[in-house]
Amino acid sequence: MDRNRLRKLIIISILSAISFVLLLLQFPIPFIPPYLTVDLSDIPAFIGFMMYGGAVGSLIIILKILIYGLLAASEPIGPLANLLASFSLLLPVFFIYMRSRTTKSLIIGFIVGTVTLTIMLSLLNYFVLLPLYGMIVDQTDIIENLRIIVTAGIIPFNIVKGIMVGLVAFIIYKKLLPKLNRL
Repeated sequence: MDRNRLRKLIIISILSAISFVLLLLQFPIPFIPPYLTVDLSDIPAFIGFMMYGGAVGSLIIILKILIYGLLAASEPIGPLANLLASFSLLLPVFFIYMRSRTTKSLIIGFIVGTVTLTIMLSLLNYFVLLPLYGMIVDQTDIIENLRIIVTAGIIPFNIVKGIMVGLVAFIIYKKLLPKLNRL
């Protein structure tokens, strides 16, 4: 294995491990239901997308979820939702940024990514994820109150999460990524 491939493999492994650790460090947002917690585990995947492209960024997301699912998850719906949320947020950012590679395109990418995240997770939670979760934990009130949960919890949560991840990723893009690319 040549030196560049080994370096890339090591960086992917480190970013995946950091992403997993960040997934464990979840925190609630005031005025949003406490079971919805924010994590910054998409930041290492964002770095992977920017440094090595879509396949590596996607691999970091998948590895994070696999490690979390094997070591920490108590049910399968949360990790699945996190996987779908990560792709919903970061894929639009990646594709929009790759067209012109400017700060403006990155900002537009995060705006589109946040909107995509909010729409996709609202629909998925309403039609698939929350009904499945309600069946797994035997919570009929979840199924009976889907509209309220999505409009009062899921939508504002995903908007706030997209903005928070976007701001942190933007700071990393400006400060850290140029240094990482020189390694």
